[in-house]
Amino acid sequence: MERAIVIRHNQEELTASIHYPSKVQGATGRCKDRVPLAVICHGFVGSRIGVDRLFVKAARELAKDGYMVIRFDYIGCGESSGSYGSESLESMIAQTRTVLDYGLSCTDVDPTRVTLIGHSLGGAVALLTGVRDRRVKTLVMWSAVGYPFNDIVKIVGREAYDMAVKTGSADHAGYAFTPVYFNSLAEFQPFQEADKFSGDVLLVHGTSDEVIPVDYAFLYQKLFWKRPEGRCDKEIIFQANHTFSSGDAQSQVIGATREWMNRQEQIQQEWQNWMI
Repeated sequence: MERAIVIRHNQEELTASIHYPSKVQGATGRCKDRVPLAVICHGFVGSRIGVDRLFVKAARELAKDGYMVIRFDYIGCGESSGSYGSESLESMIAQTRTVLDYGLSCTDVDPTRVTLIGHSLGGAVALLTGVRDRRVKTLVMWSAVGYPFNDIVKIVGREAYDMAVKTGSADHAGYAFTPVYFNSLAEFQPFQEADKFSGDVLLVHGTSDEVIPVDYAFLYQKLFWKRPEGRCDKEIIFQANHTFSSGDAQSQVIGATREWMNRQEQIQQEWQNWMI
């Protein structure tokens, strides 16, 4: 079962879709009646649907595995209120935490089993949120941005950035971007913060990604491996583009994510059984 909801964030409304688990895995011990939570963070000028409905498909598959899944539109994107180009990266982190607040307020959600799934800029936001919010236990990063300012300016073009600086606003794909937005991107360095997240991480990237280099996945993994705790696994999908826009690529990214997340669940169950 799934339904549309609205989550309040300050003066704005975040439109979201919540997917309820279609089955509850046979857990034992203190989490017997609780389910894991997964929140999907979309990328730059994206929406909770995803290109070619990627996020819808992923959420439905994860719900089949027993997860409660929330996918949402950031301010000014999709059906949410507000202006995307007037927000900051800090605001996107705060919005993600507001969605976590909502998800964890649901009675049946286990607060010890929380995963953020982020695509592109949403991958960087997921990491930065996980560093600041210890409720996030695991991360899945699809085609994740590594240098927010450089990567996004490359997408919109240097002329759009210069126009925003000179006039206070620049158009890209119908969105009005302000200096506040661009300046906030320069304030964050996800690569430098990777070692501050202590949970397990899955990286997924396509070899034909022309927007965010596949090399980022290898660098992220190297940085995550340097941590004193927390695993990092990597899945490279041959010939997949930035949005995994083919049936085979979609099947692989969703399949790899499900397999990895379910394996995390199994490890936790075994650990709980051992403690009992």
